[in-house]
Amino acid sequence: MQAANQPNGQPTLSDLEQKDAFVARHIGPSTAEQNAMLQALDVDSLDALIEQTVPESIRVPAPINLPSSRTEEEVLAYLKAVAGKNQINRSMIGMGYTDTITPNVILRNVLENPGWYTAYTPYQPEVSQGRLEALLNYQQMVLDLTGLDLANASLLDEATAASEAMTLCKRMAKAKKANAFLIDSNVHPQSISVIETRAEPLGYEVIVGDLNELVDQHEFFGVLAQYPGTTGEINDYAELIDKVHAKKALFCAAADIMSLVLLKSPGELGADVVFGSAQRFGVPMGFGGPHAAFFATRDAYKRSVPGRIIGVSIDARGKQALRMAMQTREQHIRREKATSNICTAQVLLANMAAFYAIYHGPEGLKTIAGRIHRLADILATGLQSKGTELANDTWFDTLTLNLGDKRDAVYDAALAAGINLRKNGNDQLGITFDERSDREAVEALWTAILGENHGLDLDAIDAELSANGSSSIPAAMQRESAILTHPVFNSYHSETEMLRYLKKLENKDISLTHSMIALGSCTMKLNATAEMIPVTWPEFANLHPFAPMDQAQGYKQMIDELEEMLCAITGFDAICMQPNSGAQGEYAGLLAIRNFHQANGDAHRNICLIPTSAHGTNPASAALADMKVVLVKCDDKGNVDIDDMRAKAEEHKDDLSCLMITYPSTHGVYEEGIKEICQIVHDNGGQVYMDGANLNAQVAVSQPAAIGADVSHMNLHKTFCIPHGGGGPGMGPIGVAAHLAPFVANHPVQQIDGPKATNGAVSAAPWGSASILPITYVYIALMGENGLRLATENALLNANYLSTKLGEHYPVLYTGRNNRVAHECIIDIRPLKETSGITEEDVAKRLMDFGFHAPTMSFPVAGTLMIEPTESESKAELDRFIDAMVQIREEIRQVESGEMDADSNPLKHAPHTLEDLIDPEWDRKYDRAQGPFPIPALKESKIWPTVNRIDNVYGDRNLFCSCIPVEAYAED
Repeated sequence: MQAANQPNGQPTLSDLEQKDAFVARHIGPSTAEQNAMLQALDVDSLDALIEQTVPESIRVPAPINLPSSRTEEEVLAYLKAVAGKNQINRSMIGMGYTDTITPNVILRNVLENPGWYTAYTPYQPEVSQGRLEALLNYQQMVLDLTGLDLANASLLDEATAASEAMTLCKRMAKAKKANAFLIDSNVHPQSISVIETRAEPLGYEVIVGDLNELVDQHEFFGVLAQYPGTTGEINDYAELIDKVHAKKALFCAAADIMSLVLLKSPGELGADVVFGSAQRFGVPMGFGGPHAAFFATRDAYKRSVPGRIIGVSIDARGKQALRMAMQTREQHIRREKATSNICTAQVLLANMAAFYAIYHGPEGLKTIAGRIHRLADILATGLQSKGTELANDTWFDTLTLNLGDKRDAVYDAALAAGINLRKNGNDQLGITFDERSDREAVEALWTAILGENHGLDLDAIDAELSANGSSSIPAAMQRESAILTHPVFNSYHSETEMLRYLKKLENKDISLTHSMIALGSCTMKLNATAEMIPVTWPEFANLHPFAPMDQAQGYKQMIDELEEMLCAITGFDAICMQPNSGAQGEYAGLLAIRNFHQANGDAHRNICLIPTSAHGTNPASAALADMKVVLVKCDDKGNVDIDDMRAKAEEHKDDLSCLMITYPSTHGVYEEGIKEICQIVHDNGGQVYMDGANLNAQVAVSQPAAIGADVSHMNLHKTFCIPHGGGGPGMGPIGVAAHLAPFVANHPVQQIDGPKATNGAVSAAPWGSASILPITYVYIALMGENGLRLATENALLNANYLSTKLGEHYPVLYTGRNNRVAHECIIDIRPLKETSGITEEDVAKRLMDFGFHAPTMSFPVAGTLMIEPTESESKAELDRFIDAMVQIREEIRQVESGEMDADSNPLKHAPHTLEDLIDPEWDRKYDRAQGPFPIPALKESKIWPTVNRIDNVYGDRNLFCSCIPVEAYAED
């Protein structure tokens, strides 16, 4: 770095320090590459490109209030000091969160491995077979443990899964006139809160109490019980379930996954839906998440199951292959008629839980569960022998003690010994054992409860229990059915075998470790190593979300500082961190608007205007918030029709609740009329919800609040570098203007400063998936104000370079001012289909032969490909992608001219596998090598799809969503 103003041309110390070195590492194009791309666009500078592209009316007039960029070493050292303010006690709080041990082979090779955490949702299954197999294993694990017919590939957390169970009951129960959902008072309080939040807009009545009484007193469509209860009790619900079914309602069980290793499965008792958290299968508590929820039900309800289901199909050679089944259930297709707004899963965490079960196997899990239960038995036996009263006489891992006025003193004594317990009511303490619990914990608890001279002998009590057995799990409730009998759960118990299995699956998938993933609207950018490192620090990973706040001061400081950063970036006054996905953020933001209108006496305001180009989650979220969707037309250029917007806003002005709009638009352009659109809505009494899916084109260039938005969600897994994890985790915190700040989510267990205390929760944990917030924190701190602006400028540069180069060969569907696009572009394959019969799917599959994951297919316009390169890809990588697309266009021309057969060509047979290359009966009307090696460079480095094109229709007609039969597994 030369300083021109120095007499001898030597750099200064400030030059040599390079505080902004990370910025150049995050941004793909070098200065020379940027200049070359600018030249190709006939633009002098990045500033000039911004002037050409971004409407002047929305540009940030002054620098945003963020510090300058810092080095990786500085940021990590600072954050480590902040994390050190967290106090990691032995956690025995329970309530759905327990300490666990992540096997190191899984920690290093999955959680900390970009080959697993940078992959995208498996919408292109031919290059996703590894994580699809891992998810199928997860589903099999859930089916075995719950005793039901059908499981999905995970949901966001246990509490939101509970709310999904309620809505499934409403849809599927035959008690059609009933409007009540009954919840046992022994359900985790956070789950009750999220259910109540979900039920209120939908008009369902939630009744909490003793189920044995409620079932006789009410008409209802569904019932929920915790199994075991939040205070530890194990109930045999078989008789109660018979009563529920007699009333044509459905029974849901919120189950503890580790307990199901030893307990009779809820499916065997007759439950219709079983859900819970898979967190204790090797996933750190992380102050609340991310964690995979499991969800299982009966086959009869398969078309109403929320989230994703992995199914077994066949490929073009008849070989078994995996895919996401029945995608027609998804909200992107069904929109306001969708059964859920779920847009993501917790794939990375579900994979970890499945690998945990595979690594330990059924016998290993029985050992772990048995040890947990034995420790609880030993503690209970000792306490009872000394006169301590237990609230329950059955338990798996959780004891509740009736301590009367001794409760607080015992709590404090345990705290002094470094143990966190749970206060129940006024006179009870809850104690939950976990995988990390040991003899020392039992001894410490006896001392805290009974005093130092308790005189109990742990080994003697253990010997007595071994000789005489225990009745804390009643004989009728002990599991007799086998679990995890499939070979996958019985083959990889040595670290060598496990490591090779993990690598085998990883090698089947394309991730960002291989090539750019140019998915429009999904912002698959660099997830830098420095950003990922704090996630697994014990100070962040091992804290219970309901730990006393004085033990979470590091988290509190980090979250507060991150909220300030996000407020500076977006222009909003407050942030709610609780939503743990983008769609959840939409829902939370709409609830804030709904609560605001109700507080102002405008409860009748329920009309939600949504452009026809919007994400499918928008109308689905509006439906969950009890809003009536009114669609607004788009013009021929893809922009919102302002005249139609004005007419509909005025038509519904007395009932207008809000507008949901994405900016830049879903079509990838900066709409010139956005401020006018926002003003029209405000003039007619509505609020503006801005979908933050495309925020990567706004950061440090414009601000949602300055444009006119009242609330917006921020996809931290897009714009702010949390990785996609193969389809999750995600984070969707919302920014709100001051007038909406009192109306965002709060939490029943851990009160949050700011929102009204009576506001319900939208997710299980107070700050959502808190353990991945350090990723975004580190990203913003490393980039600083100037780096963030450069990132946005380069995102626009890369997108416009791609658009211009591809526009020479394909029609670009929508452009904005000066023929520019924002951060993504849409190329139209429909005219080519008319002339050649080649579809957007053919192009997507052919890209796999070049080593690329396809762009977004048929969204937001059918028959198109939406491409977003992000700022993290170099010009060299962009040119590689362009060369592939140009070669594909040449192949299409050969089909158009008749030089290639219309049916037997590389596009129709793509992707090509090794089996194609070695097939002795090659009968296709093109050269054998042309399929897998369309360009010479691929002979040096080739990513092979492991299956040929998958038959989607076969997979849906023959739904099979558990591990493939043992015979086929052996053949494979």
